[in-house]
Amino acid sequence: MKQLPLYEQIYNDIIEGIENGTYKKGDRLPSEKELSEKYCVSRITSKKALELLAEEGRIIRMAGKGSFVSGAELTEEVQAAEEAERNPNRLIGVIMDGFGPSFGCRLLGSLEMECKNQGFSMVLRCSYGNIEEETRAIDELLQIGVEGIIIMCVHDENYNSKVLQLVVERFPIVTIDRQLKGIPLSFVGTNNEEAARELANYLLNEGYKKICFAMPASRETSTIVERQNGLTMAFREHGMIADESLWITDLKATLPSSRSEENLERDMRRITKFMESHREVEAFFAVEYSIARIIYRCLYHMNLHKKCPVVCFDSSDNIIQESMFTHVRQDEDTIGHTSVRLLADALNGIKEPKTVLVPYQIIEATENGYD
Repeated sequence: MKQLPLYEQIYNDIIEGIENGTYKKGDRLPSEKELSEKYCVSRITSKKALELLAEEGRIIRMAGKGSFVSGAELTEEVQAAEEAERNPNRLIGVIMDGFGPSFGCRLLGSLEMECKNQGFSMVLRCSYGNIEEETRAIDELLQIGVEGIIIMCVHDENYNSKVLQLVVERFPIVTIDRQLKGIPLSFVGTNNEEAARELANYLLNEGYKKICFAMPASRETSTIVERQNGLTMAFREHGMIADESLWITDLKATLPSSRSEENLERDMRRITKFMESHREVEAFFAVEYSIARIIYRCLYHMNLHKKCPVVCFDSSDNIIQESMFTHVRQDEDTIGHTSVRLLADALNGIKEPKTVLVPYQIIEATENGYD
């Protein structure tokens, strides 16, 4: 005989309790946490059972108060809470690994704006590039009762098992900026491979062939791999092979979990020493703006900043639209709006995961630059 799903077991037990009088009209039922401990299941499973009972009108669920058996004998407190619950702002969580003026601030603003448009209340948590903090953030958001999560996953070679658990349990979740390849999850972000190919072609078309690809130490994240693939694709289109001996692949200071003066000084020494031993390098392709700034500082001190151009992804946002580097401008506004709309679709029953690649622009550096 096929075993019932665990949420159905909880559902059936509560119905039996209501029918045999264990739970009377107006009685408070065990909480999600209490049920998860009793049945040795996740809170998502116990929550699903309670939501199913609420959909059928057997119980009434109220944030901060609990779940109560439906009926005419509800207390005044429960009736008032039920009234307040009829048109609530739905609570969703947003987890960023970090954000700054070059990437993240506009994205965060667009997320918040679209949440207002959709009638959501948004709760923000930051993982700071640490997978344990990311797990803790997910647990905290589930604890306070968010109905879905938008997440910028941590730079890590391994996927977070907590995220995978949410996928298995079909909890509404949308990833932004970094895609978890092979996992059935909705994703909104830039076509990094195509953008990197176009940015690399900009250098190659200008005659620069000895290009240093500079990236942080986390090698296997989808974003970095795609940008690397885009660069090598551009070289192949020009009948060449990218020289990986000219790449810097171990920078640390820009990783959220490794930001320190010590690592910044280490990276600057690393780049300076690299340039001293690789004088043939003609240009730099940095995977992100912060790395481009570090490279530029080193080139400036070596008096090479006007000879050796630097291109990158993203740029510091400024009101006069000056660009220090030729760069890929990602459409953070559209990424934010679209991810909230996809999550809204999931909350409304559209469970099929979607991948949305948002258009980008190549923005050339302003002629005056900075000294």
